[in-house]
This record gives sequence, C-alpha cells and structure tokens, in this order.
Amino acid sequence: MKCAGIKMICRNCQNEIKKTFIDLGFAPYSNEYLNEIDLSKYEKHYPLKVMLCNSCWLVQTAYYEKSEDLFKEDYSYQSSTSTYWLEHANSFVNKIIKKLELSENSFVIEIASNDGYLLKNFVEKNIPCLGIEPARKVAELAEKSGVKTVKEFFTSKLSREILETNKKPNLIIGNNVLAHVPDIVDFVYGIQNLLSYRGTACLEFPHIMNLIKYNQYDTIYHEHYSYLSLISISNIFNKAGLDIYDVEKLETHGGSLRIYASHAGEKDISSSVLDLINCEKQFGLESEEIYENLKNKALKNKFEFIEFLIEARKKNKIVVGCGAAAKGNTILNYAGIKNDLISKIFDASEFKQNKYLPGSHIKIHPYDGIVDIKPDYAIIFPWNIYDEITSNLSFLRSTGTKFVRIIPELIIE
Repeated sequence: MKCAGIKMICRNCQNEIKKTFIDLGFAPYSNEYLNEIDLSKYEKHYPLKVMLCNSCWLVQTAYYEKSEDLFKEDYSYQSSTSTYWLEHANSFVNKIIKKLELSENSFVIEIASNDGYLLKNFVEKNIPCLGIEPARKVAELAEKSGVKTVKEFFTSKLSREILETNKKPNLIIGNNVLAHVPDIVDFVYGIQNLLSYRGTACLEFPHIMNLIKYNQYDTIYHEHYSYLSLISISNIFNKAGLDIYDVEKLETHGGSLRIYASHAGEKDISSSVLDLINCEKQFGLESEEIYENLKNKALKNKFEFIEFLIEARKKNKIVVGCGAAAKGNTILNYAGIKNDLISKIFDASEFKQNKYLPGSHIKIHPYDGIVDIKPDYAIIFPWNIYDEITSNLSFLRSTGTKFVRIIPELIIE
C-alpha cells in the first residue's frame, strides 16, 4: 500500500507532487460489490484524492494498492454486456486489419482482454491472437469463445515470459487499461519489449481534457490510477523508446483517445499528433489553473443530485438506478446516498446481480424485474451508454417513468 502523506512522488518523473486535482473524500473500491453476508461486516473506505504533477502533467491518485487487491479473481466487469461496446470492438477490428494489412500470418495480443469481446473477432477471421486478462472468471469466458488467454497482470516481466513461447506481435491492443495500471512506466516498457519490428501498439483511454470540460468527475475511482492527456502519455512512451505516430478522437467513455505507437523512428508521425498536443496546450493542460475548474463543478452537481433525491422521497416517488457501474458508485459515495433514497439498481451482468453496491448497499437486480416496479425515475449511471439503455427501456415511458442523467449536469427527461 502507498499513501499520499507529507511527500508524494510522481509515478512517472519522480518529482515531488503537491497540487491536488480533486478530493472526493473517502469511498470503498468502486468494483468491490458485496454479498448479503458482507453487509454486516466492516467495510473499508479509502481516500479518493487525485493529484497533479506540474512537471510532467500526469494526473494520478494519491492513494493506491497493488492491482491484485483491486482486480480480483471475481472482478465483475464484462465488456460483452454492452451492445454498443461490442459494435465498437468489431468496427475497430475491421479497421485495424486494413490499416496494418493483418493476415493469418500475423499475431495479435490484447492486454486486459476481458471476456474476449474484441479478440473473438480476430479468431473468426483466423488471425492468431492471445489475450492477457488477470480476472479469472471473465478470462474463462474468453476461453470459451476460443480466445487463448494468459491469466496474469501485464508487466515488463510478463512480456519477457510471453516471448519465450510466442513470437512478437504485429499488433498490441490495450483498450481502457492504461488508466488501471499503477506502474505505468513499467507497463509501457513491457509493450516496447513485446512489440515486433514495424509493429503497432494501439491503446484507447479516456481523455482528461473531456473529464475537465464536461464535469466527468464520476470517472474518478481507485481502480483508475492515472488520468491521461496526449502530452503526459507521449512523455512516458518517448522515454520507453516508443513514438506515438497517430491519434484519433473517439466518442467512447465521454471522449477518449486512440493512440498508435511504434518503435522510435520506424514510422512517420502524423500531423494529428502535433495538432492535438497544441490543442491540449491551448486548453491549458500545461498550467495549473485549468485543473481548478473541476472541484466547484463537482460540488454543485453533488448538491443538485441530493436535492433531487430528497424532493422525490418527500413526494413518495419511486427512484431506481440503471447500470451498476463504477461511475455510479463514485457519485453515490461522494454524495453519501443510501438505499433509502434509491430503492434498487438494475444491471445486465449476472456477476453483479443479487449483490450490493459498495458503500451505498443498494441491491442489484436483473433488468426483467423493472417491469413490475414501474419507477417514477430511472437514473442512468453509465451515461456513456445512456442512449443504449434508454432505448432498451423505452417501454417504461408509457407508464410515466422519466429518465435521469447526472453528468455533466442533472437532466430529467
């Protein structure tokens, strides 16, 4: 365990950090879903505080434990429960095969391959691939889909072990994993070691510029160690001997970046990279002032949410949540909400159903039970798939249900 005390050292550049980005108080781990027996036990809460390094501009949690303590064997997130995310993965695979001219003679590795939602597309096209996923339950689902999977955390050490029995991959994929890595420097060195000559590493991650701009403070939780800009991640990749040669803006997760990296000097660097870095600089990501904006916006949003729930309770309205997402847990614990204000949560993941949210202790139910509830309000916590969820639940409107989203501001429709 490491904790911010008198002195905190940047996990990238090793300089001392003194600047707080945002402090969301204390909370349990956002993906630590509880069984009924756990409700009578002491539940640990940890500081949820994020710091800013004004030397390399890496935003990072002040407190963290080892990945093994957060992403356990029964880690419950399944990528395949979202139709939108499955379509995103399929679209990416078709695009990258053409872009890199991949074939049956190529080799693809995905880090944090989850339940095989993406790599199964390569399997269907007879392109050899390997997944790396430490959460055993979801890794076993991947193997049932025909995706060979290494059930360990990716590190530079593991990269060397993989090369003992596999050739170097032409493509390394890492979707929404960079933020989850405590030792991001070692992780990137592992990519550099594993990647083949003229190969490409393609990674996606939420863009901190959007987090600040659109009040996405609910994406802050203990499982996210870093909050990344192209400026900060370029610094880390360059030190490891990798160039980011192309970058794309994506709409996923409220605004993400997809970067393409190669060994230094192997590929021409697209103008998109310099253009986006200049955009980040103009936005103010190399100055402390811009990072101050989030604190007040988050506090205002919290108060509005609490006031809405209290007013609904006074009027005996039925309020439920849809999507037992980590995003929702951040907001619920920051606002101190319990099951007296939100009666139930509905979620599509069988791993979460019949468990309870950490901190708030609201019970999670399968979606088929929402028909009998006929709620007055349904709060969509995973706003990144708001359209998908509301489309699936559109039948509720006929009984008067109103859908609620909290981020970037409270909207009831």
